[in-house]
Amino acid sequence: MQRTSLLLLTLLVSSPFLLAQDGFIGHWERRASATQSVQPAWPPPLITGYVGLIQVARTDFLCQTAPNRTETWNLDGGKGLNLIPHANTELDINLPPYLEHSVPAVAKGAGGTSFLFKYRFRFGDATPAQAKSPLAASAAAGPAQSAQVGGSPISVSVYDRTRVDAWQWFAAPPYENAYSYVQSLLRVGVAQRIHRWDWALELSQPAVLDVPNNAVSSVSAQGQLGLGGTYYAANNNNTEPAAAFLKQGYLRYNGESGSIRIGRFEFFDGLETQPGNPTIAWLQANRISQRLIANFGFSNAQRSFDGLDAHFGSGSWNVTAMAARSDQGVFNMNGNPELNVDLQYLAFTRSELKGHILWRTFGIGFHDGRTYVTKTDNRAAAVRSSDHGNIRIGTFGGDLLADIPAGPGQFDFLFWGVGQNGRWGELSHSADAAAVEGGYQLTRVSSSPWLRGGWFRSSGDSNNSDGAHNTFFQVLTTPRLYARTPFYNLMNNKDEFVQVIDKPAKQLALRADLHWLQLTSAHDLWYLGGGAFDNKVFGYTGRPSNGATSLATVSDISADWQASKNVALNFYYGYIQGKTVVAVIYPTDRNTQFGYVEFVYKWSSKQRGASGK
Repeated sequence: MQRTSLLLLTLLVSSPFLLAQDGFIGHWERRASATQSVQPAWPPPLITGYVGLIQVARTDFLCQTAPNRTETWNLDGGKGLNLIPHANTELDINLPPYLEHSVPAVAKGAGGTSFLFKYRFRFGDATPAQAKSPLAASAAAGPAQSAQVGGSPISVSVYDRTRVDAWQWFAAPPYENAYSYVQSLLRVGVAQRIHRWDWALELSQPAVLDVPNNAVSSVSAQGQLGLGGTYYAANNNNTEPAAAFLKQGYLRYNGESGSIRIGRFEFFDGLETQPGNPTIAWLQANRISQRLIANFGFSNAQRSFDGLDAHFGSGSWNVTAMAARSDQGVFNMNGNPELNVDLQYLAFTRSELKGHILWRTFGIGFHDGRTYVTKTDNRAAAVRSSDHGNIRIGTFGGDLLADIPAGPGQFDFLFWGVGQNGRWGELSHSADAAAVEGGYQLTRVSSSPWLRGGWFRSSGDSNNSDGAHNTFFQVLTTPRLYARTPFYNLMNNKDEFVQVIDKPAKQLALRADLHWLQLTSAHDLWYLGGGAFDNKVFGYTGRPSNGATSLATVSDISADWQASKNVALNFYYGYIQGKTVVAVIYPTDRNTQFGYVEFVYKWSSKQRGASGK
């Protein structure tokens, strides 16, 4: 059953008040009163929003009668809760209006949830007489200043990412394969900790500008010509899609040896611990995590989960559990709705030999109940469209990371492997995947150059009529972490690679990769995507192999520069030489180029004046 955001928002907004210690509500009210006391005391308007800062719960009921005597009722009018969480700020949470028509033929229903954040840079005093008196103005400003100095009970965070993407996809004339567009992502969050409890609310506002409107081929095998075509198709053929929604909103209890959280949050498999060993930490974040569950962070709307998770640990070990439903988002800019897609996760992670070894064993249960959506696999289209069975897959596996000091540096080793079983609609499902990697890093050289190589293989399906599905399923992943030019993923895939990593300066990281890609089975598909992201499409797409396995060679380079504490600049360029699989589908030009320039700004204000546990 779909759950609305109304109950979640009410719980998250009210929980800090219910859990507050004596004096907290009074402090909040004094701060709100001080903030409002230094602005003109105008009465709130009946219909429109208030021009100043106000703290109020409000709902409107409006009835409009047309000349033909038909009536339209607007229940709530898009109003909700206006809060003053900090001096000079206001956060509005506007609940969805519900429209009711007296004419049965006219559709009725709820609108969308909206959010508004206001910051007051300048203000006038409460009365004209005070405004003319510098002494009175100074006295009026006193309470607001003292409330600010006394400490804010919340923390505030801002994340702003702007990226310019440039594609030259495999040619598919007359469609547009060479284009660029701009992605903008703004995330603003507030959070608070009260003794053992903490809560957080985060709003996301993604937008994509100048998406091409002719980058989706009518030839089904050619499909969407790069992510520009994907954004266009996923947002109802909109060339400038944008939205705002609740990215995270949760309540968490922090105990002596763990925590439990309920609400909407992001989740990443493989990141259950924070290793102190920098080599192990890099491998965990870049070569182990997010292979199966993640927020699809490279996309603009990204992914969240609605449910609960728990973490328990002591010293060298950690147990993490999660049960949740996936939300819409990723390429669809509206990340508010829930999908009929749920998963459960349980993992045990342990560090050994003073942090030189980190291993994990885990299990994942996955269910996709969107039986009306056609599945992506190697069966004929007519057969797939008639399969309305649920997908239920269990994934069980483990991984091992190790670094071994040797000479002027250290060796590193990585193993990751999983097996899967379950049901793929009307088919039985059985699949597997494994990765082995290693390298050597010169730790005594100032730039710490690091040479690595590896091998990956996932199973593919070799018979589309035997009643079994054997393609490895990547669940709900961030594919770009393992496919930096995102034209493939880890399904029905063989990947042999070498990479070089170097840090010529403390704030600058360089990396270059070379990948040789093949399909595991010539009878399966060339897969793309990162899993379910809305209720209209499956989330993974596939192109025919045409009986071949040689896919492509990928060469790429990146530079990530942390220019300051708050600002980062990232650059990437990748070149793909398509092989037989690509050449059959795109005979005009089998090569692809992809690059981007990315600006990231982060800012946060820590919570002050709140007690610890």
